[in-house]
Amino acid sequence: MTRWRCPRCDREFTRARVAHTCVPGCTLDELFARHPPAYREIYDRLVEGLGPVHEDAVTVGVFLKSARKFAEIRPKARSLEVAISLARPVTHPLLARSLAGSGGMVWHVFKLTDPGQVDERLREWLAESCDA
Repeated sequence: MTRWRCPRCDREFTRARVAHTCVPGCTLDELFARHPPAYREIYDRLVEGLGPVHEDAVTVGVFLKSARKFAEIRPKARSLEVAISLARPVTHPLLARSLAGSGGMVWHVFKLTDPGQVDERLREWLAESCDA
């Protein structure tokens, strides 16, 4: 997929001149260096084997994009917050909240603290969201 690169912040998007806040990008290593090592391991387990995605890392987190942004992963003080956009509601013990998104999509926000919490359901929902 051809991506547009903002000339001011050098971040990539699916289409030209998409509305965004120009903040400088960073690397995944730079982002996760300021947080507990478990957060990077959780992230790596979540995205392992996930199809071709664009990882847009900024100081507040990582936006995962395919044809659209389908997930946000944000390190917080007490957990790694993982938001996944799906076309349907789901339930899970680690689900903190669900929010209505545009086009009938539902954002599901999970709070993870341990790599062992990354289960097949979370990975399947992330893949489903990526492919939608």
